[in-house]
Amino acid sequence: MEVFSITCPFFALVLVGFLAASKKLLPLDAIPGLNIFVLYFALPCMLFRFGLQAPLDRLLNPSVFLTYFAGAVLMVAIALVAGRASGLGWNNASFGALVAAFPNTGFMGVPLLLALFGSSASGTAIVTITIDMIFTTSLCVALSRLEGAGGEGARAALFKAFKGILVNPMPWAIALGVLFCDLHLTFGAPIDNTIKLLSDAASPAALFTLGAVLGRSWMGKVFEKSYTSDEQNRSLNLQDNQKHNSQHRSQHRLQSISQTSTNYDSPHISNRSKNQYLDYLVITFLKLIVHPLIILSLGLAAIRLGFALNPFSLKMMVLIAALPSASNVVMLAQRYGADSERVAKIILCTTTIAFMSFSALVQAYDHIF
Repeated sequence: MEVFSITCPFFALVLVGFLAASKKLLPLDAIPGLNIFVLYFALPCMLFRFGLQAPLDRLLNPSVFLTYFAGAVLMVAIALVAGRASGLGWNNASFGALVAAFPNTGFMGVPLLLALFGSSASGTAIVTITIDMIFTTSLCVALSRLEGAGGEGARAALFKAFKGILVNPMPWAIALGVLFCDLHLTFGAPIDNTIKLLSDAASPAALFTLGAVLGRSWMGKVFEKSYTSDEQNRSLNLQDNQKHNSQHRSQHRLQSISQTSTNYDSPHISNRSKNQYLDYLVITFLKLIVHPLIILSLGLAAIRLGFALNPFSLKMMVLIAALPSASNVVMLAQRYGADSERVAKIILCTTTIAFMSFSALVQAYDHIF
């Protein structure tokens, strides 16, 4: 119960953000502003302060880097094969692999692990964030361009992905914090206190924004259905007004068409919905169960082979892999023309289930391993 008392508020804040957006208490136009505050102000300040507590020699642990990197590549490969086997093209299969391999370490993992284990968890978290932002993302974006574009498209996408990394403030904030730590530098009390205020705001703002982004994605589908339905109704009304037949015959014809369409389409729609739900569940299973098992297996193998991998660092990597999927994959999917609705629903599914699965893993890890 102690673990749940710590994790519950974090997931509750995500739920509050989701409800605020889905119930229209928060204007959808305000969400990009929240994203800007979190991504360019609050989170960089928080990561800068983490960097201040993580000397460079602690971060340069090749065992941690290689274990997590190998696990990320293997997870991408498994999810990509599963996506291609289900009939998805390279674009959607690649972003399905990214959403299965990229945990939400920035918005949720770092504040959650710090609340559970203190500042000692920051070093491993920084390494995993760096790998996911630079290598995992770039690999999946490059793979997504293989469909109909060949090597040229993949190279162009890879260049675009690295360009996006260069303008991302989070890795630079980490690097600056580590530099200040090693050189024993400081900005001075006024700036340091400002950074602390922004850093303290990062966790609640990031979690609320995550929920709002998920709520916006869900609401976007509702608005799309409502708009389509309104357009269809206006079209039918216009057609009825143009016809000079009797109202009885018009209604009878519309009812007949509706009934025929329903009888014809219902099995197809039902099967398609079942396939979609199965797809969401498969990726959720890969993210929340298979991914941490891969990291755990690779880490235990590395320890047995004599690599200098600290058991605590392995535990942090396993818990990070057990986090729900990163919310920024939705924006990447939109940018590269993938099915962003599918990605958003997978993120929502992993976030919902992780409330129980992550908390249970934290509580059971030391007893099992």
